[in-house]
Amino acid sequence: MNAILEFALPAELEAHRPPVRRDGVRLLVGEKAGGTVGHHEFREFPDLLRPGDLLVVNTSATLPAAVHLDKVSVHFSTPVPEEDGDCLWLVELRRRTGKASTPYKGGTPHEWIPMPGGATLTLVRRRTERLWEARLSTSVVPYLHRYGTPIRYGYVRQDWPISAYQTVFATPQGQDEATGSAEMPSAARPFTTEMVTRLVCRGVLVAPLTLHTGVASPEAHEPPYAERFEVPSTTAALVEHVRGRGGRVIAVGTTVVRALESAVDGQGHVRPAQGWTEHIVTPERGVQAVDGLLTGLHEPMSSHLMMLTAIAGPDLVRKTYEAALAERYLWHEFGDLTLYVP
Repeated sequence: MNAILEFALPAELEAHRPPVRRDGVRLLVGEKAGGTVGHHEFREFPDLLRPGDLLVVNTSATLPAAVHLDKVSVHFSTPVPEEDGDCLWLVELRRRTGKASTPYKGGTPHEWIPMPGGATLTLVRRRTERLWEARLSTSVVPYLHRYGTPIRYGYVRQDWPISAYQTVFATPQGQDEATGSAEMPSAARPFTTEMVTRLVCRGVLVAPLTLHTGVASPEAHEPPYAERFEVPSTTAALVEHVRGRGGRVIAVGTTVVRALESAVDGQGHVRPAQGWTEHIVTPERGVQAVDGLLTGLHEPMSSHLMMLTAIAGPDLVRKTYEAALAERYLWHEFGDLTLYVP
């Protein structure tokens, strides 16, 4: 492992399916103060927190954002921020190869693609090497609810229903609303209603925010692009209250970190905020709103590893990933979790 960013991920450490129980995953805990690493079951998570800790969770629901054609799949990511309406989106084209898919480098501006149900997708222009701005001939979100399936990459070997990709915190959205995440905010997936009850009974606070995630192709290691978010006034106030009393704010997922850090004002205080964020958390920038993080295990070279380093420091992140590899923890959205605490 070179620093923290480069390591080999064996294929057998990729989680191929959801666990039988949602909370039936392992939890690797890194404590910054002593630089220690501990191994737990996720069901022990409430016992690892203190009364007065604040968990901030993402309430974004997962969209069935993949539409399959004969030879190509279209992954719908996010609406184009600077455009009105809900038909112009960023999309990724992927070539279907059996049960998996790989990036499709084809496509030309103004090319139109026949879609199921009589709709048409028109490629407008390339936004990045893998993403197109594309216009669907009808509203995207209602179309996805009718014709889409959850985005699935090759390491997940069969299709699972959209319910497998919703977290206990996901706020149900009407099918006419242009909202939702292209990929699951997966750090919250192992939570159950019973665990939330245990957390509340222990005196742990829970506050919501929303960040709708776009696609994160496993073949690319791009930094995140603009995503929609909202930090409500009650959540901003709770973060300020807890931190002002010396408590700990623990983000459930990297999406929560990005949203909270996007809501920090010039004096370092979290304020209500909404809109689009392009904020990228790096070790150089650091974090001002978050003390700890619950997250999955991220791929080699992933930009999320910069965020982990900003929160926990390079030595502790290196230790946790070395331990995860040695103890055969599982990666990806159905895999195990890590918790970084001060």
